[in-house]
Parts: sequence; C-alpha cells; structure tokens
Amino acid sequence: MYPYSNYYDALNRQPNKLINDIEKAINGEYSAINCYAKIAKLARRENERKRILEIHQDEIKHFQQFGQIYTSLTGRQPQPKITERCPDVYLDGLEFALKDEQKTVDFYLEIADSATDAYIKETFRRAAADEQNHAVWFLYFFSKAKKT
Repeated sequence: MYPYSNYYDALNRQPNKLINDIEKAINGEYSAINCYAKIAKLARRENERKRILEIHQDEIKHFQQFGQIYTSLTGRQPQPKITERCPDVYLDGLEFALKDEQKTVDFYLEIADSATDAYIKETFRRAAADEQNHAVWFLYFFSKAKKT
C-alpha cells in the first residue's frame, strides 16, 4: 500500500501548526500590549516611559498584522487572551520583558522559516527584528535601573 496512511492529515498538519503558532503569537502580543502599558506607568524617567510606549505601539502593530493573517487563514477573528502575568515592580517588569522579547525573537524566526507564504514570512521576520530591538532597550533600562 502507500507509506502514508492518512495523506490528508499529512497535508493539513503544517497549516494547523502555523495557525496554532500564529494564535500563540497573537496571545503573546496581546499579553505584551497589556504588560508594557503597565511597565510604562511604572517608569521613573520620562525618556524611558516614551520608549516603552513606542515599543507598546510596535506590539499593537504586530497584534493587528498577526490578527489579519489569522483571519485570512481561518476565516474567523482571533480571540486573544493574556497568557502571562506581568510583574508589578518596574525592575521585575523590565527583566520579564527582556526575557520574553528574546524568546519571542526565536519563535517568530521559526514561524518565518516554516511559512511558505511570502507575506507571512516577511511579517514574522520583521516582527522578530523589532522584538530584538525591544529586548535591547529593555536590557538597557534594566541595567540602568539595577545601578540605582
């Protein structure tokens, strides 16, 4: 017989993984949007608050882009949920954010590498670059805050 017992399952496995990964990315962005608004309120310096709010805006853009991709692939709107608790202390929030951004870079690059659609590839590659930039800013603010 044939080596693959369920050809249709094999065909659909990749798109389902992609949809699940995009859904996870949407939830991550939704969580980050909420967390970074909280961290910005805790910021001690106005220049830090402004930069964190710029990062917050990038996360909103990613959330919207990923939502559009999700809707185009599934025909339905995403139902985002907060998946991570944001710390209540500024220094802890910065550390949380920089670690999360670093993990997200790798995750988005994996999505980009596995996607076959050029728009999805480019959207996630660009988002990964943004997340790396965010991690550097959070690390900078974290390092400064630890000294004081």
